[in-house]
Amino acid sequence: MKRFFIIFGFLLLLVLICVGIVGFNFMRDAGIKQYFATMKPPAATVSTVIVKPSDWTPGVEAIGTVNAVRGVDLTLETSGIVKQILFHANQKVAADAVLVQLDDAVEKADLVAQKAQAASDQAALTRAIELQRRGVGTDATLDAARAAADASAAQVNKLQAVLDQKQLSAPFNGTVGIPKIDIGQYLAPGNSVVTIQDLDTMRVDFTVPEQQLPLLKIGQTIRIGGSLADLSFAGAIRGIDPKIDPASRLVSIRGEVANTEGKLTPGQFVQIRVELPKESNVIDVPQTAVTSSLYGDFVFVVEPAKPASSAAPAKPEDAKTDAQKPAADAAKPADASKPATDAAKPADAAAKPADAAQQPALVISQVFVKLGRRNNGMVEITEGLKEGDQVVTAGQNRLFNGMSVAVDNTIDPSKSANKQVQQP
Repeated sequence: MKRFFIIFGFLLLLVLICVGIVGFNFMRDAGIKQYFATMKPPAATVSTVIVKPSDWTPGVEAIGTVNAVRGVDLTLETSGIVKQILFHANQKVAADAVLVQLDDAVEKADLVAQKAQAASDQAALTRAIELQRRGVGTDATLDAARAAADASAAQVNKLQAVLDQKQLSAPFNGTVGIPKIDIGQYLAPGNSVVTIQDLDTMRVDFTVPEQQLPLLKIGQTIRIGGSLADLSFAGAIRGIDPKIDPASRLVSIRGEVANTEGKLTPGQFVQIRVELPKESNVIDVPQTAVTSSLYGDFVFVVEPAKPASSAAPAKPEDAKTDAQKPAADAAKPADASKPATDAAKPADAAAKPADAAQQPALVISQVFVKLGRRNNGMVEITEGLKEGDQVVTAGQNRLFNGMSVAVDNTIDPSKSANKQVQQP
């Protein structure tokens, strides 16, 4: 009998231990679930901008190629051996300056002989005229002498032209390139010798879609540069092709840009912006503020969090007890050992400003918008936002609707990091 009670007690103890372990695990899991259910995620730090109307200078953006207004590859009209190269690479030359001289010894000798023959024929013509004046010469003799003199003069001009073809001259003021020939080389007609480019004024050729053709006209200002952020050259539209390419539906445009400093090079790829008339009261936000999805384009708007529901009213018993506390405290004798500053503490505490944590929290709201034009990193909002809205511009990659946020605008994403570091 005693053994039975011992076994029963041992089993009962074992059951109690198991029930305690199971109960502890159950209470622990329930506590963890309740903790995570009531835990608020930390506020995400974002940068924002206040929406306000701004002035826009809209434009038509394109890409194009720069060429010199005057630029050709020079060739020779005749064949010969290169005798002299009278220029060097990147030299600025004047119009009619001699650049290349071919061997012209034979042509010079022929010209000297022909000039002598022309002088002899001219003297015969003079004698024939004198004889005709005296009445001893015939008309046939005079006509023959005049024809011989004219033929000799024409032959002199021909040989002079052949001699001139042995020289290559600059057709206009410009900058020559790298010579493509060497001294002593035999050149055939049409061989390229050097390129010459007038770099003072450049032309830029580009195309725009046919939908934008009504926005363009002759004389409009254009700006070009290596990127849309650096359009440092200004010019104007000089030509608009009257025909739309039926294959690409694009229109060819040509502009001219001053290049006094020589920073633009023929053949260079450039970004182009045609400036349109200025507009006012345009609602826009930075392009970084807009997020695109399958459902449309949206932004996150920062709003104050809605205030929590008011606390439950206090019980009458608690109010009665609290009302009796001042009287009880007043009945107690004042402790002389405490300094007078202790009595002033409640007043000081009441005078302190509210803690920053008690300020209203900020949450975000997802707002779908309709986009318009784009201009210098900004995008026009035609529907969805109004003046005064605070829109998130950076840090929205992990946001969701209703999330708590903290605004930090010490870093402006619209400016480069180097410029912000250099600021005092």
